[in-house]
Amino acid sequence: MAVLSCVAVMVAALLLGLRGDAAGQNLDRVLLGAGVNPEARRPGDDSTIAPEDLPRFLSCYCSGHCPDDATNNTCQTNGQCFAIVEEDDHGEAQLTSGCMKYEGYHFQCKDSPNAQTRRTIECCNTDFCNENLRPTLPPQVPIESSSHWLAFIISMTVCCCTLICLTIVFYYRYKWQTERERYPKDLEQEVFIRGGESLKDLIHQSQSSGSGSGLPLLVQRTIAKQIQMVRQIGKGRYGEVWLGRWRGEKVAVKVFFTREEASWFRETEIYQTVLMRHENILGFIAADIKGSGAFTQLFLITDYHENGSLYDYLKVNTLDAAALLRLAYTAACGLCHLHTEIYGTQGKPAIAHRDLKSKNILVKKNGTCCIADLGLAVKFNSDTSEVDIPLSTRVGTRRYMAPEVLNETLNKNHFQAYIMADMYSYSLVVWEMTRRCVTGGIVEDYQLPYFNMVTSEPSYEDMLEVVCVKGLRPTVSNRWNSDECLRAMLKLMSECWAHNPASRLTILRVKKTLAKMVESQDMKI
Repeated sequence: MAVLSCVAVMVAALLLGLRGDAAGQNLDRVLLGAGVNPEARRPGDDSTIAPEDLPRFLSCYCSGHCPDDATNNTCQTNGQCFAIVEEDDHGEAQLTSGCMKYEGYHFQCKDSPNAQTRRTIECCNTDFCNENLRPTLPPQVPIESSSHWLAFIISMTVCCCTLICLTIVFYYRYKWQTERERYPKDLEQEVFIRGGESLKDLIHQSQSSGSGSGLPLLVQRTIAKQIQMVRQIGKGRYGEVWLGRWRGEKVAVKVFFTREEASWFRETEIYQTVLMRHENILGFIAADIKGSGAFTQLFLITDYHENGSLYDYLKVNTLDAAALLRLAYTAACGLCHLHTEIYGTQGKPAIAHRDLKSKNILVKKNGTCCIADLGLAVKFNSDTSEVDIPLSTRVGTRRYMAPEVLNETLNKNHFQAYIMADMYSYSLVVWEMTRRCVTGGIVEDYQLPYFNMVTSEPSYEDMLEVVCVKGLRPTVSNRWNSDECLRAMLKLMSECWAHNPASRLTILRVKKTLAKMVESQDMKI
């Protein structure tokens, strides 16, 4: 359809240009006596003879336009004498002259400027006056400046832009469709799962005997079909989270909106990366696509943690020093596993989270953390030194964006840049934890970072002004400096939220520092 529309536009443009050329073709008919008959005007009030019927009183010189009754290159007329110069097929000027009848001579002596052939006509009204007339050709009009060529160029430009846009759309649609073939909707096969086998058993078997990339696809689909949805427990910009049950075991079911298909695929792909499973990364169970026609559901099934997100947990719970270190250290362990590349025949690529925040970290029953929501994660291919960026149109959470992300100076082709942006986000999460740690009977209310500097839904401009222009960081309580543990945490987060990414600590350095603090507290995690 787009191609047919382009053809129609070009044809219309050419016709518009040619219509103007046709306006200049009537002069040839005029010189042959086929001019327009205007309403007859009388020379005087008492005259009964129309001017065109008056006897021929004017003698003219004729050459090239002589009538049959002309003698010695002389013709008679009741109108005017004329001389015309025209450009012939070889580009040479040809001068001719003759007699012009009265009828229509007012129009005939004014040639159209849109004539296709270059020519000029001059008229006079005394005997043989045209013998001395020497009209000259009008200046050459450049072809590219004519209207029809301009219209043609514009139409071609519009058509090319349209075709380029359609090509891009079809390319991304094809890529998404290819990705979805890994999870065909019409696949109805199931596998038999013996009674008494728990999810933990199935996952352990897949790790010990398989590739270490998760449960086999058919096992995932079988589990997904057998899950019973209990109630909705959360909702976000990507979709909803439900509590589900599989053979009595509680699971979390993340249901993505259809428009978030790219995020669903990316998160599924990351979770099924070889050697991805870790105690501080949310445990992945299965992924599936359900539906037919216009209605499609995208499921991601994971372990269920009743404490919810770190955000929810900190709002209703206070911490002591041991609990603070346990949360900070296990969150660092999970992020360290993401950031670290594992070499080997079936190794694990380095992964950056890109949307780390308290709402994307879950708290387990034992008070440790696990990192979730990997829909925006990027992978680094060390063999080709390429950064694998997802197709998703989603961006990270503005409140937690690093300075280089806000001011758009982050080098998107350099994987270490994404790693350092994660470290900035991690420092804000540690700040949230530290506020809820009780010392001397004092504790602050839970608040999000920059709560007293921006609104609840800050814009890019708000965060850019606070973080980059003013160089501010979250407010720190005076009591933190009077406690050894909180003072050490403050030093840690300050070195992670530095404006210069190169000055920030790596997650491995943070993990080792926290490990020493845990050891000094004589804790076991």
